[in-house]
Amino acid sequence: MNLAPRPSSDLLGRGSWPEVRRMTDILRKETVGGTLLLVGAVAAMLWANSPWADGYETVRDLTFGPAALHLDLSLAAWASDGLLAIFFFVAGLELKREFVAGDLREAHRAAVPVAAALGGVLVPAVLYLLVTAGAEGATRGWAIPTATDIAFALAVLAIVGRHLPTALRTFLLTLAVVDDLVAIVIIALGYTAQLSPVPLLAALLPLAAFTVLVQRRVRAWWLLLPLAATTWALVHASGVHATVAGVLLAFAVPVLRSAKAGGPDAGPGLAEHFEHRFRPISAGLAVPVFAFLSAGVSLNGLDGLADALSSPVAVGVLAGLVVGKPLGIMAATWSVARFTRARLDKDLAWVDMFALSILAGIGFTVSLLIGELAFGPGTETDDHVKVAVLAASLISALLASVILRVRGRVYRRIHEAETVDRDHDGIPDLYQDDSLDTGDQTAAGDARQG
Repeated sequence: MNLAPRPSSDLLGRGSWPEVRRMTDILRKETVGGTLLLVGAVAAMLWANSPWADGYETVRDLTFGPAALHLDLSLAAWASDGLLAIFFFVAGLELKREFVAGDLREAHRAAVPVAAALGGVLVPAVLYLLVTAGAEGATRGWAIPTATDIAFALAVLAIVGRHLPTALRTFLLTLAVVDDLVAIVIIALGYTAQLSPVPLLAALLPLAAFTVLVQRRVRAWWLLLPLAATTWALVHASGVHATVAGVLLAFAVPVLRSAKAGGPDAGPGLAEHFEHRFRPISAGLAVPVFAFLSAGVSLNGLDGLADALSSPVAVGVLAGLVVGKPLGIMAATWSVARFTRARLDKDLAWVDMFALSILAGIGFTVSLLIGELAFGPGTETDDHVKVAVLAASLISALLASVILRVRGRVYRRIHEAETVDRDHDGIPDLYQDDSLDTGDQTAAGDARQG
């Protein structure tokens, strides 16, 4: 039985069956999280523009925490610094697993999503800087249109792309994973205003202890959680954004099982165990709550909306997400195909890649976070950023939905072929012999039944 993926020369190939099965589970959880994110964002906008808007600001500004540890933070700050650390912890686990044990450990498979992600970061940033040239202080927001919100994008797919082929969903998720890595580096290096080296060096002690324990496959929460919280608090005190602590902790977790436990093929490692535990918390709680506490901005009617969207920063964000993202992703992907002589999977077309590149213009969670880091939460410019991110995400979702709807019949046919399991062994026939095309798969399935 051959469970290998299609030849590596294909762009948007399906990948191996174990990876596809794992990705499907991740996508299912993130889709639910994306729906909750949308609910949180809409609720915030409605409340912030209602007669009870003052109540929303009161909730956001509610401050609590130990002042002696510099943790007397507003509820909004706890969401962006604390809850999003969980989001980045899960992203870090996913990143490490993809490059250690996933399909991306092979350079020829990693080339396309990595190049696409880099193109989707560089071009929006350059376009933003060109649009905002001359606007005072606008350059600090150059990274806002570089992020892709996978949860939001998958919520859109759940509505309009129910039969989207596995290859397209997997590519979008992989691109977003690499995108998260770039965002983490940008936040750590580009938005650390004042660095206090003593707390940062002190954070290495609990981080080292956490690393030793997880490398020994210790799962006791009463040991690991205090060490993780201490690491987070010290990183926060150092001036580096506290979400970076989540990534550092994730990178310490082993992906593969130890030889003593039976080797890497004996079952999932500790990283996958933690991912199963924390992804529902990230998708179902951390990100939706952050969206609720960050997305609420008063529009002051149509005139206020027009003023917000006409500011140089807002125009730059819109241009970066709606135009820069698809342009960068398409250019990078085409370049990889051109110089490596790779070809698109025979069942797909470049218009499918174009739809995904537009969908990648949905930049919500990380874009809002970078906006706050660049201009300060609650400032007029930050409000303009929020309006622009929301508008750009909505435009990108609508444009991608149109293309996905047009291609719906093709996707439905591919989906049906991908889910055929004539021998009822739980593995679709296409993944058991990828040397066969769709027609041959049907014939082979008939032969097995006979």
